[in-house]
Amino acid sequence: MEYINHYVIVVIFVALGILLPVVALTVGRWLRPHKPTDMKQTTYESGNDPVGVGQVRFNIRYYLFALMFVIFDVETIFLYPWAVAYKQLGIFVLVEMLIFVLLLLVGLLYAWKKRVLTWNSH
Repeated sequence: MEYINHYVIVVIFVALGILLPVVALTVGRWLRPHKPTDMKQTTYESGNDPVGVGQVRFNIRYYLFALMFVIFDVETIFLYPWAVAYKQLGIFVLVEMLIFVLLLLVGLLYAWKKRVLTWNSH
């Protein structure tokens, strides 16, 4: 019966996580002034008139490189708590962390093989 209480807490947090932003955005829409004009609808570039098109094509490799950095940066954050509590966790957690690092290396090698980490456009 106690495990049901854990689910109730999770459901409450999920509901609050959805409800609070919806309520805040709705109240903000009701309270803010809405007087659109042609001048307000123009694109603003540091006080200058916009030059050229707004959507410029760029190499997708920049996006992939940034995405790879974020993925590996976030994943390596998991190493810090493990390193702090290493002495208390034992050999099983050492093996688990080695598997985790091995999976990160497999992902890195896969990205390297797919040439995600190169800047030239071959």
